[in-house]
Amino acid sequence: MAAMEKLRIDKWLWAARFYKTRSLAAQELDKGRVQLNGHAVKPAHEIKPGDKLMLRQGTVLREVQVLGLSMQRGPAPVAQAL
Repeated sequence: MAAMEKLRIDKWLWAARFYKTRSLAAQELDKGRVQLNGHAVKPAHEIKPGDKLMLRQGTVLREVQVLGLSMQRGPAPVAQAL
């Protein structure tokens, strides 16, 4: 199977365990609480390795770099590698 080059941002946020569900990730994207490379984006926007995300979860602000893509939610150690 060929490696993925792009993935919807809401799927990635869910697979990387930042949010419990894809719909919750989509809500946060719609509210502008997640930025991709400094810009607010829609849930269907595609991301690729090397992209930088800013996530606001409550009072916590996280800066994350996309290292890998996954279509499915795996164990925490796998998610952390994304």
